[in-house]
Amino acid sequence: MIFTSLLPTANDVTNPTFWTRVLASLTDWGWRLLQVAVIVVISFLIAWLLRFVIRRVVRRIVSGVKNKQNVDDTQALTASPIAAVRVVQRTRTLGTVLSNIVNVVVAIVAIILSVNALNPNILGSFALLTAALGAGLGFGAQNIVKDVLNGLFMVMEDQLGVGDVVDLGPATGIVEVVGIRVTQIRDVNGTLWFVRNGEILRVGNMSQGWARVITDLAVPYDSDVDAIEDRMVKVATELATSPRWRSRIVEKPELWGIESITPDAVVLRVVLKTRTTAKDDVARELRKRLKDALDEMGVKLPSLTNVVLTGFDGAASISGAHPPRTRPNPVVTTEEPKPKRRRGKAAGQASASTTTTARTAATRGGAEGAAEPQPSESQTSERTATARHPQAITRPQPAQGHDPGPAPRNPSPGERGLENDHHDEGRP
Repeated sequence: MIFTSLLPTANDVTNPTFWTRVLASLTDWGWRLLQVAVIVVISFLIAWLLRFVIRRVVRRIVSGVKNKQNVDDTQALTASPIAAVRVVQRTRTLGTVLSNIVNVVVAIVAIILSVNALNPNILGSFALLTAALGAGLGFGAQNIVKDVLNGLFMVMEDQLGVGDVVDLGPATGIVEVVGIRVTQIRDVNGTLWFVRNGEILRVGNMSQGWARVITDLAVPYDSDVDAIEDRMVKVATELATSPRWRSRIVEKPELWGIESITPDAVVLRVVLKTRTTAKDDVARELRKRLKDALDEMGVKLPSLTNVVLTGFDGAASISGAHPPRTRPNPVVTTEEPKPKRRRGKAAGQASASTTTTARTAATRGGAEGAAEPQPSESQTSERTATARHPQAITRPQPAQGHDPGPAPRNPSPGERGLENDHHDEGRP
């Protein structure tokens, strides 16, 4: 029904006014389509022209640097002053960013002009809708705006450039492309990382200025440190003055001396300041030459693999250390212990108490001299037992016709202490 209503009727076909309106409409739409085509063609031409100008400027700058340094290949600039290398890298980075900006700006302008050519009143009719849509896009495109601005500032401030070795946090590698929104980095494994410029919070550029090769050499503790240090400096100096490597080394080598000391080894450090692109190559060559020099001196590198133990086992592994050992807790059994005799327990306690009291009394007796001795605890216990059970303790009676001799004398506290000591020595 809809398409049928759009078809002209018999009256319309015979009406000359109808064909006039059709011709006018076709002419109008044809003109508009022609305008769109012209806008697209002109946009492509403008974009191509701007990109051509950018490439031409970049090429002229790079060629000027090459001619000034008298080199034919860009890779040969690694042997040139650092400023020349940075000029080339920054120029190429700016060329890439400007080309991307030209493409985006020309595309946006072409779309707006094309829409206006098709319907001149559409932008005014949907002004409110366009404003709301713009606000929504602005709120939702905050990350995109952040990426673009951050990328522009990084390029303008020369934080990174194409060919730089950088550490951006999420990825580390060589910068291949610096876009207005995304930076592409190729790591050492060949993985291509796409890092949004808005997510780059820090930039560690390892291609600006100079680099430093730090080599630590662990030698045996009892080796001649001075002789090894002299040999290390000699080897590093020979490397820095050799025709193949002197263009990659910026300054003469430095010996920083002993870095650390362990019971097994002494760690010596030597450093070299090199160009950023030659750091790894110089480090490998320096290690190789140091290894050959140590072999000529007969120095064998110690093993730095140590096992660290903790607790009693770790303390026992140290020479001369004998940590105290404690008895293990006995396993609690379910059987009830057998009752002990109270008499035997009381006798043992009385004996231990007697021994302790006797030793104390002997010490005091030697200091006090002829002072009157006090009755010991055993004597007091004996008297108490005699009072309660007179029949338990009986004293021997002298036989008839036998001279009992002098009455027995109570021993002094010192004598009782000696007797108890002899008695204790005989105990198992």
